[in-house]
Amino acid sequence: MTKVAFIFPGQGSQSVGMGQEFSETHAGSKHFLEQADQVLNFPLSKLIIEGPQEELTLTYNAQPALLTVGSMIAARLVEEGITPAYTAGHSLGEYTALVASGVMSFEDGVSVVHNRGLYMNEAVPAGEGAMAAILGLDGEKLKEVTDAITAEGFAVQPANLNCPGQIVISGTKAGVEKACVQLKEAGAKRAIPLDVSGPFHSSLMKPAAEKLSATLANVEMKNAAIPVIANVNASVVENHNDIQQYLVEQLYSPVLWEDSVRTLLELGVTHFIECGPGKVLSGLVKKIDRSATVLPVYDEETLQAVIEASKGWS
Repeated sequence: MTKVAFIFPGQGSQSVGMGQEFSETHAGSKHFLEQADQVLNFPLSKLIIEGPQEELTLTYNAQPALLTVGSMIAARLVEEGITPAYTAGHSLGEYTALVASGVMSFEDGVSVVHNRGLYMNEAVPAGEGAMAAILGLDGEKLKEVTDAITAEGFAVQPANLNCPGQIVISGTKAGVEKACVQLKEAGAKRAIPLDVSGPFHSSLMKPAAEKLSATLANVEMKNAAIPVIANVNASVVENHNDIQQYLVEQLYSPVLWEDSVRTLLELGVTHFIECGPGKVLSGLVKKIDRSATVLPVYDEETLQAVIEASKGWS
């Protein structure tokens, strides 16, 4: 039996022109862009469609932009009769999952993540923090190295546990740079700097988490109509009070993506549909379990391919 999960990418997946095809061919999709512009009171849609990439990548722009495009794609899939049994998102993508699961409205989602980005930028201004993907090193050794560098006064820690052999680190620019050198010396195959504007999911984000907590307290949140997998503990969550608390913790805690995917597999999910630009999560799911069916949707062609494939699902 086919069981579907919608999964939503986080920062780093943003690209100029994402969602453009949907907005040009489908009135409902265009409405998401118009709503986002109205909520934020600035032309986010122009930034999404025209760029520049440097401005789109700034965390307070990238977050609402990715949520808008992911929500747009999820709505198209549901309109075509494809509904998920579960949702999950990577970091920022968890908010898109919550919109898709009916926990918060799209308008509130756009507003919250824009503010989340502002708080994150205030906590550590762009350029002072960094993140990097470390390939081919086990988690225990990685943590040993990052703990030692942090003890020297250069904050850095594991941030995203993505899949076997891929862990993202986060911290101060100097801490991440030192860690990249030392982790390669410790046996890592590669250390790849990420295209993000801050040290997300690190202890440096605790001041932002306090502000986010106050913002979320004023947002109407409902219990999930579709169960969500939480980043902070890779478990199923439906209660809106629990979700609110987990979102605050998520800002300074590691994203347990590999464990989240394994939870979905244990729950019987057979098909993962990635709603958003790129194929980052699709690649990670395949590295976690090669037998999983993974379907990225980022343009009209990939959408139509999923609609066609779904006709054979039982």
